[in-house]
Amino acid sequence: MTTTANRPPAKPTVRRATPTGAAQRLEPLAERLLGGGLPVRVRMWDGSEAGPEDAPTVHVRSRRALRRLLWEPGELGLAEAYITGEIDLDEDLADGLRTMRRAVAERGLTPPAPGLADRLRAAGTALRLGAVGPRPPVPAARAGLRGALHSKARDRAAISHHYDLSNAFYALLLDETMAYSCGYWTSDASGYGPADAQRDKLELICRKLGLPPGARLLDIGCGWGSLTLHAAQHHGVRVTAVTLAAEQAAYVRGQVAERGLEELVEVLNIDYRDIAERPETRGAYDAVSTIEMGEHVGDAEYPAFTRILHDSLRPQGRVLVQQMSRGADAPGGGAFIESYIAPDMHMRPVGETVGLLEGAGLEVRDVEALREHYVLTVDAWRRTLEERWTEFTALVGEETARVWRLYLVGGALAFEERRMGVDQILCVRPDRAGKAAMPATRREWHGASEADR
Repeated sequence: MTTTANRPPAKPTVRRATPTGAAQRLEPLAERLLGGGLPVRVRMWDGSEAGPEDAPTVHVRSRRALRRLLWEPGELGLAEAYITGEIDLDEDLADGLRTMRRAVAERGLTPPAPGLADRLRAAGTALRLGAVGPRPPVPAARAGLRGALHSKARDRAAISHHYDLSNAFYALLLDETMAYSCGYWTSDASGYGPADAQRDKLELICRKLGLPPGARLLDIGCGWGSLTLHAAQHHGVRVTAVTLAAEQAAYVRGQVAERGLEELVEVLNIDYRDIAERPETRGAYDAVSTIEMGEHVGDAEYPAFTRILHDSLRPQGRVLVQQMSRGADAPGGGAFIESYIAPDMHMRPVGETVGLLEGAGLEVRDVEALREHYVLTVDAWRRTLEERWTEFTALVGEETARVWRLYLVGGALAFEERRMGVDQILCVRPDRAGKAAMPATRREWHGASEADR
């Protein structure tokens, strides 16, 4: 019989440790830096996960993503980790970002400014996860501009970075009008698409400018010539088209020759500031258009830009500015946009732009907000990108294609959420007697059903 005295000693109880992976190590730090619980589910390279199970899942595919964020915290580091494929989402990027932004807003997450202790804690966590190391290479698609801000040379480089990507790329992305600006969506009928919205926009601009046959139009920042060609071909207008992008100038000249418009269209591959140095342009034009070019001018340079608009017009001539704006409390642009898409761009609230135009001696007669139209326009471009993804990656490479996916998704959300807008601002240069020769109502451009709206 076994007694208590000679019974073998009991084996000590062994407590199994809760599995701890990279996600569990990172979660407390992430919540500290975010100011609250994770708004997304995170799946790390080792398969560990943290965060709400019903939220979009962000895949952190390598330690390099964390290393990149150590070197480049914030929006730009996250964007570059996505561009390089170091992080990804398990669902549609637009749906994922929208859900994440909604969760952040609903929870009232306000990231505190990281202090020295936070930085040291982040470095320690990264060290334990094996993520410490030299700065990861910057994606090749990132702009690397040099020189004085908004000097002619730097502006040419900035425009070339974005618009000279290749005519083939834009031909793949855009519709046959090659209009790279907000469309004007007048119908939701089946069969009505992006090209129709662009043609309706071009026709609206021509009507607002009151362009009869033989009128002279100066199109500053003409892009691939959508307005220039439409005004010349459908209204018999004589157009001087100005672009700083060499690829665009070559494309427009080719289209002018192909359509037999040589007698009506002149294409200048020059800086907009060079217009003021051409005495023959002073007061020479019946109308001036600048479609989503003003964002590239710069804050300090904008008053001089508006003077060029004014001085190029004859008395009673009209100018139409279509330009993106930012919300009063929104930054406009951002680190990713300014590094990869539109370097040195500047947006302001629309009221400030109106004030600058009036300060140049122009009289603002109409402002039409097209914010919701841009959501539709950018969504159409994004669908094209996704549907023809293989063609885009073959043309420009995976990283550049991912830059554009992020750009288009983020842009549509910015317009959707009112962080950005776009407006058509119609102005006139009154004569010395104050006469503007403007129509009494909007009937001429919007039609009888919308007159006097």
